[in-house]
Amino acid sequence: MSDVVAAVDVGGTVIKSAVVTKDAQVLARLRVPTSAALGTDVVYNNIVESVETLRTQLDEDSRVVAVGVVVTGIVDEKSGSAIHSENVGWNNIALRPMLEEQLGLPVGFGHDVRAGALAEGRLGAARGYDDYVFVAIGTGVSAGVIVAGQMVTGGGYAGEIGHVNSGRDVLCACGGNGCVEAVASASAVARRYSELTGEDVDGAKEVAERVQAGDPAALAVWADAVDGLATAIAWTGGVISPQAVVVGGGMASAGELLLDPLREQLAIKLNILRAPELVQAQLGDEAGCLGSALLAWEAFDTSATNRQAS
Repeated sequence: MSDVVAAVDVGGTVIKSAVVTKDAQVLARLRVPTSAALGTDVVYNNIVESVETLRTQLDEDSRVVAVGVVVTGIVDEKSGSAIHSENVGWNNIALRPMLEEQLGLPVGFGHDVRAGALAEGRLGAARGYDDYVFVAIGTGVSAGVIVAGQMVTGGGYAGEIGHVNSGRDVLCACGGNGCVEAVASASAVARRYSELTGEDVDGAKEVAERVQAGDPAALAVWADAVDGLATAIAWTGGVISPQAVVVGGGMASAGELLLDPLREQLAIKLNILRAPELVQAQLGDEAGCLGSALLAWEAFDTSATNRQAS
């Protein structure tokens, strides 16, 4: 009998889940809509159903021994609670205890971007670095901060660079004004381009294509996004001086179209300070899910140790 874990990454629009072995091999994948607009109970049920669906896809020689769940927003890993997530609609929900009771398995729980940082450090672009920041730019903007090989959580608030002020008069979904996320997230880039031109676009990817074609509106929106990101990363760099910043999420697919101007702006904003190496994430949109699997294995190992001790 081979042991595996079920890993779940709850994003603002999609719930990604997978069956993952101890050596990080993905045996099965599943994607379902988050359906946040239908309410928090629907999102919770979608998580449970994703795990149960994955279980049915296993052969008779495999068994799920733990579950990992990572979520967006402000997360308290110690209590296993989702404190706040404007993209999913959660406020102070004790997810880990609820899931452990319903699924009857150990549950590793964490923040989606911090989990992505963990995965990039062990399996991806951040291998070999002791001090690094993983910045995910998708529906929102957030960061996972690693210092001396240890995750910085700040009681659940660390890394929320998407909600610092970019200096621009733009309303954010969180209710704040000027947030980096409202300027530089993939969804914000698409929305701001449409507001500026009156044209609908197929996400930030199409805006990036228009940047390459020299579209003035696309260039202006892109420049604002780069400046907002550079400002937030520079603040982080000034405090912890990371060796590297790993850029992931949907916007990272733009590659050097994003990274080149971001390097330039970072160098300007950091002045005499050390500029971090800026690299593209290697794990793509699976970083959160693989990080969730790592948390699941940690939960399983802890559970096994506790059983032996008792």
